[in-house]
Amino acid sequence: MNIYFSCSITGGRRDQAIYQHIVDHLTAKGHDVPTAHLSRADILDEEKVIDPLEVYNRDVKWVEECESLVAEVSTPSHGVGYEIALALFLGKPVFCCYREGVKVSKMLTGNTYSNLIIFGYTDEKDLLAALDHFLAESKPE
Repeated sequence: MNIYFSCSITGGRRDQAIYQHIVDHLTAKGHDVPTAHLSRADILDEEKVIDPLEVYNRDVKWVEECESLVAEVSTPSHGVGYEIALALFLGKPVFCCYREGVKVSKMLTGNTYSNLIIFGYTDEKDLLAALDHFLAESKPE
């Protein structure tokens, strides 16, 4: 499955380790993750030299081409919110996860789209199990 992984870059990298675990899990399961590079610790060096228009065009194309979107939303990010909204507008299944106890935007927690899952996790094991369940349920036929 082609999965767009979305996470905070300029908003903060506190959760970079969990980003990497999510991407590693997805790729180990055989999924194509065009945004896998976003989980790397050195992404800020790479992204700061790319033109904003290039990032916008690239990321919108990837969202359009994906079969589902997975977003780690513990760290607020304008870009992640935009990507989630775009994916929902395009009818894509979306899985948003966050560290239990952090405040998440009510624009997400109050959203009633049937193809949106919001999941608060306490540990990596629970997160990856919920992610696997989401992917099994949203698998294209």
